[in-house]
Formats: sequence, structure tokens, C-alpha cells
Amino acid sequence: MIARMQTNSPHHAKVQARRWPKPELPETAEDDGASTLSELSEVAKACRRCPLWRNATQTVFGEGPDRAKVVFVGEQPGDQEDLAGKPFVGPAGKVFDAILDDAGVDRLKVYVTNAVKHFKFEPRGKRRIHSKPNAGEVQACRWWLDKELALIKPSLAVALGATAAQALLGKVVPIMKMRGAVVERDDGLPVFVTIHPSFILRIREPADKQAERERFLQDMKAVKKLMAA
Repeated sequence: MIARMQTNSPHHAKVQARRWPKPELPETAEDDGASTLSELSEVAKACRRCPLWRNATQTVFGEGPDRAKVVFVGEQPGDQEDLAGKPFVGPAGKVFDAILDDAGVDRLKVYVTNAVKHFKFEPRGKRRIHSKPNAGEVQACRWWLDKELALIKPSLAVALGATAAQALLGKVVPIMKMRGAVVERDDGLPVFVTIHPSFILRIREPADKQAERERFLQDMKAVKKLMAA
């Protein structure tokens, strides 16, 4: 078990590492026969496990090395990710990349994916506004996430926000209370809990935005130390 890393950052909740049950796969899940990430990605293109595929442009699967030491899990693809077919390429992805670089984490060496593989949105004029996935959609897509983890066999997963934490740990997680904690699933996979980088973009006050960026940077530095452990 990997114990929770202590940091000097005051925002980290003093929560001890604990075991939470591995999420159960839906009873309707069928073995797709994929033995590699590329094969699994091809299978996922035809995913119909929940209704979100109907309005999305395409399935946005994970991206990164087959044997990455760490897997970052976000919520869902956004508008730009839906069009490009790649995770974390929009505004939040640019913030994420910049902070990973500042923390000394090479994105090309990590695997980045989302809890939900299709873009959920509400049309507003010509714009498509992000809409949070519900518990049923997270549950339906959890099967794909667990298949990714089973193939990669990472030493650490990072939950970027509440939806990712719910998908990885199987229950609702209070992100601000648990932020900076490492929780071990029953399958032995440690999960580092933090915010989604989009949270930084939603902060209007420049000083507050910069302070939150610095807190997220400290989280990523903690992840780098866990990667090296």
C-alpha cells in the first residue's frame, strides 16, 4: 500500500490513506477480446453503453504509453476534444500541460483519459455548453476505464475532479476534503485525489486564479514524487 504523501501545502486535507472497494463492472458488460490499448480504442469507437454517443461527434479514448506508470483521469471530453478525438487538448488541457511541465512531469510518458468517453453538452445557440455526466453515465463508462487500467497496469492513478474520483473509487468523493490524499482501491491501485484543471479556468479573480494554479502545481509535484517512489 502507498501511504498518503505529506506535503507542506496547507490545502492538503490530513486524511490517512484508506481502502475503498474496486468499482464493480456492469452485469451487461461483455468481453471485447481486446488485448492492447489500440485494439480497445477501436472497439470503443462503436460504444453504445449509454445514450451520450448519439449527440457526440466521436468517442474520445485515452492517449499515452501502453505501460505508463501513472494514469490521469479527467471527467469527460469537452467541445475541442470531441472534435479532435483526443483528450485534454482544449483550454483545460493547455492549463494541464503547462502545469505538468512546470512540475517536471513529461506528458508523453503518462496516460491521459476520461471517466466518460463522449462529450455531454447542452446546445446554446451555436455553442455547445458542457453538462456534467450523471451517475448512470459514469457507471456505464467505468467499464472502459477499468479495461484501460487492466491493460496499462499503472502504479498510480490521478483523479482529476469529482467525476474521475467517483469512477475510480466507486463512490462520491469530497474533493476539497480529500485533496492531496492517496486512496488505495481493493485491487491495490493507489489513487491520488485532486481538482480538475478546468476549476482554475473558472476562477475570475487573477490573484485567486494564480493561487489555485500554485496549489495544483504542488499537487502535480507530489504526483511526480509518487511516480519516482
